[in-house]
Amino acid sequence: MYAITSQVFETLVHGNRGGGKTDWLIMDFAQHVGPRRFPGHSAGFGPAWRGILFRRTYPELEDVIAKTQKWFPRMFPTARFVSSPNPEWHFATGEVLLLRQLERDADYWKYHGHEYPWIGFEELTTWALDVLYRRMITCCRSSHPGVPRKIRSTCNPSGPGHNWVKKRFAPTGPGGRKIGRVIQRPGEKPRVAIRSNLAENQAMLRQDPDYQSQILMGAKNAAELRAWRDGSWDIVAGGMFDDVWDYEVHVVPSFPAHAMPRGWRIDRSYDHGSSKPFSVGWWAESNGEPLEWGGRLIGTVPGDLVRIAEWYGSANHDNEGLRLTASQIAEGIIDREADLGLRGLVRPGPADSQIFAAEPGQPSVALTFQAAGCSFLPADKGPGSRKAGWEMVRKRMMAAQVPASGYREEPGIFVCDRCVDACEKLPVLPRSQRDQDDVDTESEDHIGDEVRYRVRRKATGALSGSWR
Repeated sequence: MYAITSQVFETLVHGNRGGGKTDWLIMDFAQHVGPRRFPGHSAGFGPAWRGILFRRTYPELEDVIAKTQKWFPRMFPTARFVSSPNPEWHFATGEVLLLRQLERDADYWKYHGHEYPWIGFEELTTWALDVLYRRMITCCRSSHPGVPRKIRSTCNPSGPGHNWVKKRFAPTGPGGRKIGRVIQRPGEKPRVAIRSNLAENQAMLRQDPDYQSQILMGAKNAAELRAWRDGSWDIVAGGMFDDVWDYEVHVVPSFPAHAMPRGWRIDRSYDHGSSKPFSVGWWAESNGEPLEWGGRLIGTVPGDLVRIAEWYGSANHDNEGLRLTASQIAEGIIDREADLGLRGLVRPGPADSQIFAAEPGQPSVALTFQAAGCSFLPADKGPGSRKAGWEMVRKRMMAAQVPASGYREEPGIFVCDRCVDACEKLPVLPRSQRDQDDVDTESEDHIGDEVRYRVRRKATGALSGSWR
């Protein structure tokens, strides 16, 4: 499809389904196999040209293997496929292409310190986080002069990794540039995204003219349909809430504390983390007395939850925490409440139950928080609470939508626009590939857990009276 011969280090080919992306991936490696055939031909590297092509699991490699078995014998009749103990191709001039799985951190250590001038990722958005991708970049090297070094990937929009892939490559959707802008940030090598299209794959369309109709039937929701049929990245995809989240509905203008009606209840929720991020959310629960702010009428239904502020304890890298002590986190919570005008007005809300456990002779995190003046209550984490909690959040999101009658009856959930981390991470919280009713626990799910704790907080009848 595309003969990428430039020295752009990272290239992503994306688009709708059926555009020939896997074939491109295979050909990108193959163009450097064999002897140098003409001046300027980038080949003739022999055993120095080593590649490794990844999917998350070995069963997912079956389609890739089938396509290599289709093309390589035609192109390199003496090439030899080895299926055991792991699949790989050996070429007569010494080149090797390994076909491997890369699912968790332990898998990376099988390749740590190796040299692979060519590394491929098939269906990049199936990796929920970019951690393994970034780690494998350190293996893309060669001690042989002149050997190209390349990271090559394919994907459709949607999937658990939709968000980080979109952020890293800035891929264009339908109507945008086919070849995106080359991105090169300080200290990083250049990367680019190229959009493919089913219409370009004439060979496939001749063999299967009804393929696009199959896409229409196979998509599970409108967002996935737009991703598969149109190659659109302007969707909320791969998330537990992708079909019920609407930015225009759920995100409301931020308002100051003094503007809130006296009958609203204010509390906080918390998910603990040190090496992983922690998440603090401040919530206002309406008693049905609405607040008009920024052109929106907020809190019209008793029990409406509004996330009025947050503190997400994350370092620069995805899913990496700040490694603060409990005392430092407590101090930060108190300082932020003072800045928000909420000092002394925030009631204890639910927190991850692990903060109430203590090592012998040591105070628990909860006691450290309490001593600093920010108490919490144990979150409901009984049997079945995770799945029930996600469903309750979904129902809250659906209840925030105004029905045809024009009147909402059930309490919804809303997020102030200053809560940028919740607005970014909550909508794309990925479902588990093993259990579609749960969230992928390897993803950056800390805000989701903290929101779930708050939604499942049992009512205490504390909404009556004034909060100030």
